[in-house]
Amino acid sequence: MTGSVGIVMLVHTALARAEQVARHWAAAGCPVVIHVDKMVPRTTHDAFVASLADLPDVLFSRRYRCEWGTWGLVAATQSASERMLAAFPAVRHVYLASGSCLPLRPVQELIDYLAARPRTDFIESATTADVPWTVGGLDEERFTLRFPFSWRKNRYLFVCYVALQRKVGFKRRIPHGIVPHMGSQWWCLTRQTLSAILQDPERSTYDRYFSKVWIPDESYFQTLARQYSTNIESRSLTLSKFDFQGKPHIFYDDHLQLLRRSDCFVARKIWPHAERLFEAFLTDEASAMKRTEPNPGKIDRIFAKAVERRTRGRAGLYMQSRWPNQDWENGVTSGPYSVFGGFSDLFEDFEDWLGRATDARVHGHLFGPKRVEYGGGQNVMNGALSDSAAVRDYSPRAFLANLIWNTRGERQCFQFGPADAQDITWFIAKDPNAQISVISGAWAVPLFKSNRNFADIRKEAAELQKIESEFLNTLRSPYAKARIRIWTMAEFIEAPMEPLQSIIDEIGHRALRRLAEAPKMADLSGFGQFLQNLKNQGMHPHLMGDFSLERDTSVPAKQPRKPYLVQ
Repeated sequence: MTGSVGIVMLVHTALARAEQVARHWAAAGCPVVIHVDKMVPRTTHDAFVASLADLPDVLFSRRYRCEWGTWGLVAATQSASERMLAAFPAVRHVYLASGSCLPLRPVQELIDYLAARPRTDFIESATTADVPWTVGGLDEERFTLRFPFSWRKNRYLFVCYVALQRKVGFKRRIPHGIVPHMGSQWWCLTRQTLSAILQDPERSTYDRYFSKVWIPDESYFQTLARQYSTNIESRSLTLSKFDFQGKPHIFYDDHLQLLRRSDCFVARKIWPHAERLFEAFLTDEASAMKRTEPNPGKIDRIFAKAVERRTRGRAGLYMQSRWPNQDWENGVTSGPYSVFGGFSDLFEDFEDWLGRATDARVHGHLFGPKRVEYGGGQNVMNGALSDSAAVRDYSPRAFLANLIWNTRGERQCFQFGPADAQDITWFIAKDPNAQISVISGAWAVPLFKSNRNFADIRKEAAELQKIESEFLNTLRSPYAKARIRIWTMAEFIEAPMEPLQSIIDEIGHRALRRLAEAPKMADLSGFGQFLQNLKNQGMHPHLMGDFSLERDTSVPAKQPRKPYLVQ
């Protein structure tokens, strides 16, 4: 057994699988020392020990209670490592594994790999300033505060005690001569380094200090290895991936090909019922991976994509299982859409004209007060979205996001004005997919055309102007991310073709071309006098721009066009 590799296994569940893996290690000539969590019932433990009694190179160590983030995991590793070094003097490398670890390559390849590197320690070890993977908000503080309470069992006491220590300015003294390092719990150390750590004359001091460190299994050996190792490769030979919450990924049967591509010697965590994985890697020597340098980075891209999809999802898709925090979603909607304010008021046939000029689906006022005005007079849209205003107003954001998602691939256009439900304004203003075009003050045209009591007109005009002013302030906010164009009504009617052309070009479903026709503008003869009447009644209609009493606002039969340059 010259130059052999010893395996230390930390086991707490799925003991039948642990037995299978231990036999696999032993069959390849690797001695195994197993630590069984003290929380495992005595009868279960005794049966497990008896099942491996026929293997002389499989031993058991003193049991400790192992709980995540506590000293028990380090104590268990120390106990098992001490027995390994004492019982098997031929062992030159000690490989730390768990009961959920699975060898991916023939064990002899691992033995040969380590034999070629007799003085190399494989342990992830970096200072707190250099690690990006800490999850939970504690990095340097895990070494300077005390943690007598369990994070999982006594979360409230844990948080309160941390807050209290911060408030009073408590700070533990780090033992002289060491610099805290962190890294993966799963290491492979040389006999020389491991024995130096376990036999250090200052071990009692280090043990006392690290016993109050948070998650010491990720810092004890990682720190002390720096004291004695002559050659550290700061990486683990075990493929162990974690999600955005710091929880380990679990590998299932459908990860078989992914694990083969990793080229790693060992992987964790393996689902205990992954029959296909255990069958492929423990019994099928013919399909074993070829000799190559372990490279877990080969599948980092796949895991990064999986984490991104899990945390952010697809753009504009909201799921109950991953309801986003504010501004944390991956795009508020799934595709571009256009919002028009005032156009259907100023032009008599704007919706029909826009539908002819583009391939987009053109709706009326989706957020109208009485109903959802779907294009073509439909009562139900894709995704069983009804035209009920009450259903829509239950969650306007969800309504619009669903509409865009359910009609993806087709540009949606809709009208929006101050008479509509305004809860959606910030949503569309902050949406990069939104193209918002507003003719301010155009809401006055229907009032101008109405034959109502002027006192009522004045009251409604004041209210609509107030609402539109707030909407325009939202659009002009530095937080707005939509593509926004705002014209006063006066400046728009001066030369309507140019802004209409730019709007059509941006929708861009058809090849760029000059507009052959314009929508029919409402007859505005007398509109200037109408605004003056509002002023005479004490209201100041300022959003329309400058309309003089003498101004001829009627549209000539043949309106001269400004030159339009297509770049």
